Amino acid sequence: MEEADLFGTTLQLVGGGVSNRGRPRLPIRLMVALLYLKHAFDLSDEELVLRWSENVVWQFFSGMAYYTPKLPCDATQIGRFRRVLGEAGVEQLLKSTIEAAVAMKAVDKREFERVIVDSTVQEKAIAHPTDSRLLEVAREKIARLAKRAGIQLKLTHAREGKTLRRRAAGYAHAKQFKRLKRVLRRQRTILGSLLREVRRKMTALPQAAQDGLTVWLERAERLHAQKPHDKGKLYALHAPEVECIGKGKARQPYEFGVKVCGFRPNVTADSEIV
Repeated sequence: MEEADLFGTTLQLVGGGVSNRGRPRLPIRLMVALLYLKHAFDLSDEELVLRWSENVVWQFFSGMAYYTPKLPCDATQIGRFRRVLGEAGVEQLLKSTIEAAVAMKAVDKREFERVIVDSTVQEKAIAHPTDSRLLEVAREKIARLAKRAGIQLKLTHAREGKTLRRRAAGYAHAKQFKRLKRVLRRQRTILGSLLREVRRKMTALPQAAQDGLTVWLERAERLHAQKPHDKGKLYALHAPEVECIGKGKARQPYEFGVKVCGFRPNVTADSEIV
């Protein structure tokens, strides 16, 4: 195990080594172990670092020689490492792990000739996408970005937007759908007016500021234009990749997330790989 190179060129992919701006970077084995533990036990970054500081087995798994009763890193560093690692880094880690398992004779090469593949829905951390909520989130987001960019708006409709959102929730609960449609129509009118005003006034901004606004304007315009039975709808302003996927479950007919594919080798019963 000590001679096995688990990470290979991953050090170059994630910029491992001595930092030019202060203390050395954290060991690559520690960061990779934290990512594995996070997904294996379904923990948030904050919960992960707290449990790591109390768990001797986790620390040994991460390459620690002695028990360390302190946090391994700040919780935000895990997210930054994940972004820097990227898809290429994850593929390299998987490749290196398989090669190390073969070198340690924990698994036979022939067991990788066939794999078991399955697909499922990876749910995203989004609120339930109702039309009223999405329209209000889009209005609030565009108004905030316009203010940050220095655009003076005639009206942001902040008070009316919150009132309409509460009314829509009440009408939906009481199944008063005609009143609900009137509220949604008013919310679309407000959002459309705000989008047109921002489009007119953003031409005076620098190109960099316009590019930043354009991304969110296009998403808000997509929300403004979509209808209840359209295909390819936008279900979250911050996560346009989210889809509505039906799997035929009785308790949860529809799931909001992305379709992912998982696979594992068709290993034998006495194999040491999981």
